[in-house]
Amino acid sequence: MPLRFRKVPISDERYESCGVFDVNNDGILDIVSGAYWYPGPDFCRKYRIGEVSAHGEYYDDFSTIAIDVNGDGYLDFITGGWWGKTLRWRENPKGDPTRTWPLHDIASCGSIETTRAWDVDGDGQVEVVPNTPGDPLVVYKLLTDASGHGAGQFVGFRIYGQKQGHGLGFGDINGDGRGDFVLRSGWLESPANPLRDEWRFHPEFDLGSASVPILVVDVNSDGLNDLIVGQAHGYGLDWWEQGHDGAGRRIWRKHPIDPWVAQCHDLQWVDIDGDGVSELVTGKRFRAHCGRDPGEADDVGIYYYKWTGEGFAKVIVDHGPPGVGKGCGISFAVADLRGTGRRDIVAPGKDGLCVFYNEGMPG
Repeated sequence: MPLRFRKVPISDERYESCGVFDVNNDGILDIVSGAYWYPGPDFCRKYRIGEVSAHGEYYDDFSTIAIDVNGDGYLDFITGGWWGKTLRWRENPKGDPTRTWPLHDIASCGSIETTRAWDVDGDGQVEVVPNTPGDPLVVYKLLTDASGHGAGQFVGFRIYGQKQGHGLGFGDINGDGRGDFVLRSGWLESPANPLRDEWRFHPEFDLGSASVPILVVDVNSDGLNDLIVGQAHGYGLDWWEQGHDGAGRRIWRKHPIDPWVAQCHDLQWVDIDGDGVSELVTGKRFRAHCGRDPGEADDVGIYYYKWTGEGFAKVIVDHGPPGVGKGCGISFAVADLRGTGRRDIVAPGKDGLCVFYNEGMPG
């Protein structure tokens, strides 16, 4: 039986990324998106963060990753975009709604498709990893003080010197307990010292205009991690099954999840229905390339897909033409906003910012 969701518009702002975290340390989750933050629990007010440069229909703001960068006990966030070609962090003014958030450069890294954070070196702290399609793969590690608090500076480690291509994922491909990177055209095998030693590239597939992230999960519970990838600028949502041929060589078999959905740029693998098993949550990004992508004229929507043991069953959260249905931007959020034990969906995009409250199963 599908979940019930209650759709609540928050703002008509057109920023395509959002984050959910406690901005002012009052114990209540807030929404951060683009130039504004919206205090919980009702998100009816908004406070200015600072200027975000506009470029046509876009804003140069393609991620909202919460990290206490300067160790002052308040969460800041990591951002960056295509036009500025710079990874940056916004400094939280200790939750003061009357102050804007200073903007600090981390590195000039090339045009950023979007950014994610993963624990690359296995020390329990996440590193910041931008997908820069035309540039090398560089991981940025936050320096910490003697107490383990953020020291306000990052150091970059080059993982792969060739162009990344569109799409990026992270997870253990070969079962050695270390996280590997997944690129459009293959995967990078982690060495014993991920930030110092050389990574080995395996050109085993071509994932097309791949999503960020490419999910690394064991879909069919056979002990081997598989890939889930959306076509961020075209039609298609698929999973790639990892296996081995008769000679023990790794092979990948592509299986369709939903060939009729377009522009699935962000994917999340979370337990949305509370049964203890994760589902795939995604949706169509509205006007990803401003009218130039296959499927641009299709209805927008947000969906979750439940693994049945044989395939994925699609459940519609929202669907319809722009202005009726809602897309989910380049980086959306899933979080329990009200403390109900159920995960809600926060969907930014060029079609506005909405919350979909998870009201559970009917009855």
